[in-house]
Amino acid sequence: MTAPCGTPRGLGHNARVSDVRHVLVLPDRDSAEEVAELLAERYDLPEEPRLRRDALSGEDDAEDAQWLVLVTDEDGELDPGALDDLAADYGGWLEEDDDSDEEE
Repeated sequence: MTAPCGTPRGLGHNARVSDVRHVLVLPDRDSAEEVAELLAERYDLPEEPRLRRDALSGEDDAEDAQWLVLVTDEDGELDPGALDDLAADYGGWLEEDDDSDEEE
């Protein structure tokens, strides 16, 4: 089956190819795990939040790593302010999308 021009292989013509993802940056794994747990409890998410270790660029020390909590928000219903507040409670923040400033 041939995909319509411009549609990635394996996706139908009307397939959703992008969704909203929020990235919360936390200072350590324990904080990231707690935040991910709270998000799963508080919100009806399409999938569990995922954790990723993000070494700071230029840092040699493995201890200087931030942890990311990746949250899929297909319908764009999560309040970025509430996510930022939750991350701040654990010494973190919500990563801002640089593209949003260019569109305004």
